[in-house]
Amino acid sequence: MDTRVRPAAVAGAFYPEKPSTLEEQLRKLLDGAPRLPLATPKAIIVPHAGYIYSGPVAASIYAPLRRLSSTIHRVVLLGPTHRVAINGLAVPSCEAFETPLGEVPVDLEAIAALADLPQVGINDAAHAQEHALEVQLPFLIETLERFTLVPLVVGRASPEEVAEVIERLWGGDETLIVVSSDLSHYLPYESAWSIDGQTAQAIVALEANLTPHQACGAAPINGMLDVARRHGLHVRMIDLRNSGDTAGDKSRVVGYGAFAFFEAAPETPRHEH
Repeated sequence: MDTRVRPAAVAGAFYPEKPSTLEEQLRKLLDGAPRLPLATPKAIIVPHAGYIYSGPVAASIYAPLRRLSSTIHRVVLLGPTHRVAINGLAVPSCEAFETPLGEVPVDLEAIAALADLPQVGINDAAHAQEHALEVQLPFLIETLERFTLVPLVVGRASPEEVAEVIERLWGGDETLIVVSSDLSHYLPYESAWSIDGQTAQAIVALEANLTPHQACGAAPINGMLDVARRHGLHVRMIDLRNSGDTAGDKSRVVGYGAFAFFEAAPETPRHEH
């Protein structure tokens, strides 16, 4: 086994394992997304469920990024840990992440630049089976073409601890920050819409006090909101739905939201439906 490469853990479960099938699904999702004239975002929040459930919401924010494929060369990807409880944030020791569409190289220099931060450690076990980061990679490959990855799973961490890491990796136009998170989990449809609506309002208002009840990625989102407030970023909600709207029944749904952070106030198109 090549320890330099983190094998794909949820291919064939959360998304297709066969490359041609995966590419076809990605193209359909991206081509079917609304054509929003977005400015260049500095960061995005995107869901991480199985593609049949959250894929349309994820595509709503990835589709406008396709025109930026020549600009963005590094992705700082943060998501929660679902299987391994950790304190702080964890990076892997590998040099690449495997996907059905090829390997994504890890930005080893960027990870080395985090070595002095006490809240960041190396933890391969926390990455090995984690889907929150992995499900974003095929979308990123299809959207951005070539990029390096800074993969960070976030456990028990304060907004300030997460924000310090994001600040260290901020970069310029070449760096996109992606926070992977679903919203409410397993609530009746109407309850989910109510809670997710409140969560969306908090995100747009840059209120960094979300709880895991509102979003499984509350810790990385709160850190991103903390940084966004300091940098004067503006947030725009791109999509808000749940599994009852996409491919599931409405008795127990999972919420999905897509949000974009801009360094200047985004222009609102006249005809956005």
